[in-house]
Amino acid sequence: MVRAEGEVRFRRDDAGLIYEESGQMHLPGQAPLQAERRYLWRFDDRGVEVLFDDGRPFHRFDPEGQGAGTDHPCGADYYRVAYDFTEWPCWRAVWRVTGPRKDYESRTDYAPL
Repeated sequence: MVRAEGEVRFRRDDAGLIYEESGQMHLPGQAPLQAERRYLWRFDDRGVEVLFDDGRPFHRFDPEGQGAGTDHPCGADYYRVAYDFTEWPCWRAVWRVTGPRKDYESRTDYAPL
């Protein structure tokens, strides 16, 4: 089992929010690896559009309650996300990833520090 622990910070910018995560990934039998990722969150009347930090589209989701985000094809692999905001300010994102190179589920739980 792979486990990761870290922090997410949101910063405002002129167009919405910048989502920055950093932490350590723990793989069995290996030293912890530093992990970092940055996304742009943009808000409109259809919900939240999530972009990679270079502005390319990633996926979209509805921030109300519990619901699926849009899917994201990545080469031959396929990412499907479901968000759960029903216990706000705690929330969860569950990714199901399938394809010829990947087959896993990732659950991320978020809680205020």
